[in-house]
Amino acid sequence: MSDLILHHFDLSPFAEKVRLMLGLKQLSWRSVEIPMVMPKPDLVALTGGYRKTPVLQIGADVYCDTRLIARELERRYPSPSLFPHGGGALVEALSAWSDRVFFDPGAGLAMGTNQAFIPAPVLEDRKAFFNFMDFETLEANLPHLYTQVAVGLELVDRQLEDGRHYLGGNAPGLIDIQAYFPLWMLRGNVARTPQLVAGYPRLQAWEQRLQQLGHGDRRPCTSAEALAIARSASSSVVPTVDPNDPLGLAAGDLVTVTPDDYGRVPVQGTLYCLHTQEVAIRREDDRAGTVVVHFPRGGYRIDRVAG
Repeated sequence: MSDLILHHFDLSPFAEKVRLMLGLKQLSWRSVEIPMVMPKPDLVALTGGYRKTPVLQIGADVYCDTRLIARELERRYPSPSLFPHGGGALVEALSAWSDRVFFDPGAGLAMGTNQAFIPAPVLEDRKAFFNFMDFETLEANLPHLYTQVAVGLELVDRQLEDGRHYLGGNAPGLIDIQAYFPLWMLRGNVARTPQLVAGYPRLQAWEQRLQQLGHGDRRPCTSAEALAIARSASSSVVPTVDPNDPLGLAAGDLVTVTPDDYGRVPVQGTLYCLHTQEVAIRREDDRAGTVVVHFPRGGYRIDRVAG
């Protein structure tokens, strides 16, 4: 089996989510550290321009979005499970809460309370990337954002009030990682975080248990090595396109896949897989060779390229 290669940067909250998945599963993986801001030419060679972090590469298969990465890790490495108490579909559905309702105000606080200190290139990149933030009114909205973060913190603490160690029961799982990564972001970026969590002792104990998951066995990898691995490999996924899909697409159609929330950069390729939960496109690149880029179906728009 090909090595797991995570393309990420250490300060990325969503990358921390995947690093903890790798830690929970006690996996060995190779780390390619990417720039925080564009341009990212080596990563673009693999992804075709996908803006979000992280990306998981397995040979010539490139997995985008932490929801799909979680699903793929669970498929390939089922034990220990990300879903020790079952309910995998419900846990995945809860990502809509953690990735947006809890994360977005936390990201607003991280940007708004530090805007004067953020390097100009990073700030300009994030203004283009985070279309859900109004940077002109961000500082004025800080009190509101604090209230929204407090809602999330209280929810997590309340789930633990029966004495359980983890949100699903007595073993850690993806549901914990999803609720933890916005708090991890707050700890690293918002000075008032200790005051925000002071009234939630159960949450603080849970947070310490999550930190003990670690990140698995991390080994360095250069982007040049990752590209060479992709060039020498072939996709391990059998191409399948649902003939009854409402979009009426066929294998080989030229399409774009675009996130429908933020980081809305279309990625173009020929349709390789299409079903209810996933879309994958085949791309050719001079440096990466032939790669298949995978996305979850939910939250992504697929359009046929005219012509």
